[in-house]
Amino acid sequence: MTDLVFRARRCVAGGAEIAACVRVRDGRIVSVDPFDTPVGDSRLVEVGQDEVLLPGLVDTHVHVNDPGRAEWEGFPTATRAAAAGGVTTIIDMPLNSVPPTTDVRALEIKQAAARGRSFVDVGFWGGAVPGNAGELAALHEAGVFGFKCFLLDSGVEEFGHLGPDELVGHLRVTAELDALMIAHAEDAAAITPTPPGRAYAGFLASRPAVAEDNAIAAVAKAVALTGARAHIVHLSSADALPLLSDRVTAETCPHYLTFAAEDVPDGATEFKCCPPIRDAANRDRLWQALADGLISMIVSDHSPCTPELKRFDTGDFAAAWGGIASVQLGLPAVWTGAAARGHSLVDVVGWMAVGPAELVGLRHKGRIAPGFDADLCVFAPDEEFTVDAAALHHRNPVTAYHGTTLRGVVRSTWLRGDPVGEPRGELLERGSA
Repeated sequence: MTDLVFRARRCVAGGAEIAACVRVRDGRIVSVDPFDTPVGDSRLVEVGQDEVLLPGLVDTHVHVNDPGRAEWEGFPTATRAAAAGGVTTIIDMPLNSVPPTTDVRALEIKQAAARGRSFVDVGFWGGAVPGNAGELAALHEAGVFGFKCFLLDSGVEEFGHLGPDELVGHLRVTAELDALMIAHAEDAAAITPTPPGRAYAGFLASRPAVAEDNAIAAVAKAVALTGARAHIVHLSSADALPLLSDRVTAETCPHYLTFAAEDVPDGATEFKCCPPIRDAANRDRLWQALADGLISMIVSDHSPCTPELKRFDTGDFAAAWGGIASVQLGLPAVWTGAAARGHSLVDVVGWMAVGPAELVGLRHKGRIAPGFDADLCVFAPDEEFTVDAAALHHRNPVTAYHGTTLRGVVRSTWLRGDPVGEPRGELLERGSA
């Protein structure tokens, strides 16, 4: 006997869209059977004719900022927003919270802030900063999923950036641990101060594509020297694609695939992020890299702040905080662009569930398959809606997507076989899920 059966005419499983009965026992999928298989006495969930059953998404790039800057975002609001967007697992970034996750004590503080307050499962990245190479082994043993570094000023003083020699030193440690280093890769030498004012063009010109390209080349050189593995976060510059390899991988984000620089209004600081949103031709090249398998995953880089930090009073790009709040909107944003380009929901699941889960070694997440957690999303792919920032679940009603019409609505989200309604998310450690 199984506890629960999802019967769906459309279900993304096994790398295809099929009609299936998905059987669940004790929070795990036990079988994926033909659609007309008898369900017996099991509780039945009928997925609607206009709906598709997807695995819960895995978002490995979320800034929760809790504790320390919980007025920007917190575990209850971030994870509730994630669940509303079909995301059932997040990995929290080690900075913008205070203290940053750069030693085991800080990790314990972060875990305490998340425990019992999260609507989805939560794991943690460790931080790689100047002077903490000796902390990495203990953080690795404590279960972080890898280490995040910046190659230029992070924007917060408590999370320093690695110079070239420090990057090599930290990579030597991660190579010994067989741990992943993820890098915010921009070269400060190629960046100029953002001119004060409302012009998006000025901000964009201050952070040119070559800043990413140079930094990613430096990461690739350091990886070759040390034998480490590295992953480039929030890739914006399509010019850097030839630098990627089996040992230097990359992700991109929904905002780089949805928006184009020429469409960003002056003064619209909700669009400010680093690296910046580039032009439509660059966006098309990122989509092609996804189609070609050169980029294997899409994650949100949910990076919220309080409204006043966006400087809506002046619209000054030089003064505004950079970051886009979007953890609830990644699936419809990506599906809108993917469907318009002839991609399928199988492709989207590969980029937003399978790829991120594989990057961090989540062995029971991201697929509808026997032995995997029954983390599921019921998605209506043809329903459209217009984003209202005030109706989203993250803490502050600010997002670049406000007023944008997107395709695809998450109807329900299930965590280990139960509909998400209470904060029952578990804390994950590397190798545990």
